[in-house]
Amino acid sequence: RNLKNGVDIVVATPGRLLDLSARNSIDLSRIEILVIDEADRMFDMGFIHAVRTIIGLLPRKRQTLLFSATMPQEVRSLVANIQKEPHLIEIGRPFVPVDTVEQQVYNVPQHVKTDVLIHIIKNESIESMLVFSRTKHGADKIARRLVNAGICSAAIHSNRSQSQRQRTLEGFKRRDFKVLVATDVASRGIDIDGISHVVNYDTPRFAEDYIHRVGRTGRAENKGTALTFVSPEEAQYLKRIEYLIGRRFYAKEYPGFASCELPADETASKRIPFFQLRRRTFHARHFSSRR
Repeated sequence: RNLKNGVDIVVATPGRLLDLSARNSIDLSRIEILVIDEADRMFDMGFIHAVRTIIGLLPRKRQTLLFSATMPQEVRSLVANIQKEPHLIEIGRPFVPVDTVEQQVYNVPQHVKTDVLIHIIKNESIESMLVFSRTKHGADKIARRLVNAGICSAAIHSNRSQSQRQRTLEGFKRRDFKVLVATDVASRGIDIDGISHVVNYDTPRFAEDYIHRVGRTGRAENKGTALTFVSPEEAQYLKRIEYLIGRRFYAKEYPGFASCELPADETASKRIPFFQLRRRTFHARHFSSRR
């Protein structure tokens, strides 16, 4: 109804916008400004084809703005195709977390990650913590384990309705609970000041996601801490992160955690030749665009 009455600005997801256009519920022929937000995530999630279709429905004469936290080659190619003599504005150094974030990496086998997380929360000074899980099922499982351990927490992911996600975020902002467990997809809408700790419970498979995750802390010149748990199976993902941000991490065991002996990750300490690292990273990013 609002669209039929006429609007000045439309904010939409690509699929929904195409659906409205196909049903003649919206006319895109007089759009003057197009803004593409989260361009790199559009590629990762497979939405870029819908974006290209939408661009084909717009007037050729327009202003086009594109926002992206990272600028992989796929995004640069899109810019070359849809923008005319664009101006590039960069805030901060690309692929480098801000200096206000202290980055720590720990060797943690998968089966004891939750135990280490509980140990950290109960023994360290934590104001508010954002924990990243690779899957929705994993996020729910982590949150349940934390609640069973007496730690007030909640999970947020794409299976929750918009109203549920909004209530959860508002509760986290009010500090109704200390720990929020999220997936990468849900985390894109999390813009909360004062998050003191970010935990990569699962080491991100795509190195660019590491930049997004740790950027949720250390904001507005505040200090923040980013902890990454690396299991032996995830050592390859750590190498990709190191290559992207130009920094080498030396993973260690978390100090003071002694509920079991954590086997040292031998694969994490082995450094492969630079040319092999570059080749593997290229293939990983190449295939990520088709995910």
